[in-house]
Amino acid sequence: MDLRRAAPATAALLALTAACTGGTVEGTPGASGLRDPYFPKAGNGGYDVTHYGLKLDYAPGTGELSGTAEITATAGQDLSAFNLDLEGMEVESVRVDGEGARFNRVGQELTVRPSDELRKGRTFRTVVRYSGTPQPIEDPDGSEEGWIETDDGAVAVGEPQGSMAWFPGNHHPADKAAYDVEIAVPKGYEAVSNGVLKSRTERDGSTVFRWHSPEPMAGYLATLAVGKYTVTASRTASGLPVLTAVRPEEATDSAAALKRIPEVVDWGTRRFGPYPFSATGAIVEDDGTLGYALETQSRPIFSGAPDTELLVHEMAHQWFGNSVSPRSWRDMWLNEGFATYAEWLWAEDHGGPSAEKRFRTFYDEDTDADPEADGSYWAFPPAEPPGAEHISDSPVYYRGAMVLHRIRQEVGDEAFSALVRGWAAAHRHGNADTKEFTAYAEEETGKDLSGIWETWLYGDGKPAE
Repeated sequence: MDLRRAAPATAALLALTAACTGGTVEGTPGASGLRDPYFPKAGNGGYDVTHYGLKLDYAPGTGELSGTAEITATAGQDLSAFNLDLEGMEVESVRVDGEGARFNRVGQELTVRPSDELRKGRTFRTVVRYSGTPQPIEDPDGSEEGWIETDDGAVAVGEPQGSMAWFPGNHHPADKAAYDVEIAVPKGYEAVSNGVLKSRTERDGSTVFRWHSPEPMAGYLATLAVGKYTVTASRTASGLPVLTAVRPEEATDSAAALKRIPEVVDWGTRRFGPYPFSATGAIVEDDGTLGYALETQSRPIFSGAPDTELLVHEMAHQWFGNSVSPRSWRDMWLNEGFATYAEWLWAEDHGGPSAEKRFRTFYDEDTDADPEADGSYWAFPPAEPPGAEHISDSPVYYRGAMVLHRIRQEVGDEAFSALVRGWAAAHRHGNADTKEFTAYAEEETGKDLSGIWETWLYGDGKPAE
C-alpha cells in the first residue's frame, strides 16, 4: 500500500469523525470534591487555580448580580471534564481557551466538558458568564454566609463555603489564587473588596471599582461589600495602604479601634513576622448584619463596631488562617487557636493580664475573671471537632490557644517566639495541617511534645495538671 496516497484519505476520515463526534476527548474527569472531612463536596480535583478575574455588575435595588468569571488554572491530570462550585445563579455560557464548552448543573456542582482534552500541566482559561440573585447559604451550625443583603446593598462572606454563592470557583482552602475584582454599582454606592483599589471610574451612571489581590487567597476569604459606607484611606508608617469602609451608624463607636489598625499591624509584625499582604483595613457593617466577625483577607469584616481585642483577633488571622491556610477544615484550630492566643499576647504586651494568667483562668474555669471561661472548651479535642457544625465551637478557639500556651510553658518564651515566627514564615501564602505543625514544633524546638499532643490537642476531657 502506498502510504503517501493513503494519507489524504485518512486525514479526511479523521476530520469527518471529529466533526461528527465533537472531537475525541480522552483523559478522565476531575473529582467533584476534595473529600474534606467536614465538607466533602467543597473544592474540586484535577486542576489548580492561579487567578480569578471577576467582572461584576450589581443592582442593589433589585438584588440582581451579573458576572463574568475568568478562571486561570493548571491541569493536574489529563482532564476530559472538571467541576466548579457554584450555588444558585444561572449559567449562560462557558468557554475554555476561547472555545465553547458543554456544561451541566447538579446542586453546587457546575461540570464543564471542554471540546478538547486538557493535558496534564497545561494552563487553561475558563470563562463563565452567569447572572441571578445570589442568596445566603446556611452553615451546619445554623449561621448564614454567602451573599447577605443589607439595608442598601449586600456583603459577601465565605467561611467555610459561602463564596460559591456569588462566583464559580474551586472553593476549598487548599486551592489558593490571586484575584482581580471589577464591580460596577450605581453612582453614589461604594464597592469594597480585598487588596488594593487600583481604580475608581464613572461610567454611564455607574461607578466601577477595580480591586487587586496579588497574594494567594483561599476562596472563603474573598469578600465584596456594596453600600453607602464612609470610606477612609491612609497609610501606616511603613507605607502599607489602609482602607476602612464603615456604615455611618457605626462610625463613632468604631473610630477608636480602627485608629489602632497600624499599631496592631506593627505589633503583629514584631510578634509573627512580616505582614503578609499588600494592604490592610476593615469593613464595619451595621450591628446584627452577620452576627459574627470574619477575617476576610487584608480587610476583616465586623458586624457592629469592634473593640480592640476583636480587632487583634481578626488581624492575627492575616498571618494564621489567611497566609498560612488550613489544608482541610479539620485544621481550623490552627486558625482560631493562634488568633485567640494573639489576644492573650496583645493583653500581655499592653498592660493586661499575662498569657499565663489567662491560661490559668480558663483552666480553672474562673468565670468571674472571664465569662468565656465556662469549661465548654473541654467538650472535644481542638484538632478533632466531631462534625462540621462544631468547627467554630469554643474548644477550637480557647483550648486551641491553651495548646499553644502549653508549648510555651514547655519550651520557654524565646523558643516559643521563634517557633511562631518560623511557622508563619515556613508556610507563608501556603497551606498546612495539624500533623505538619506538630512535627515542625518538635523539630524547631528540639523537644518531645508528644504529651501535649496526646492530652491537650487530641485527648478527651479536661487534661490533668
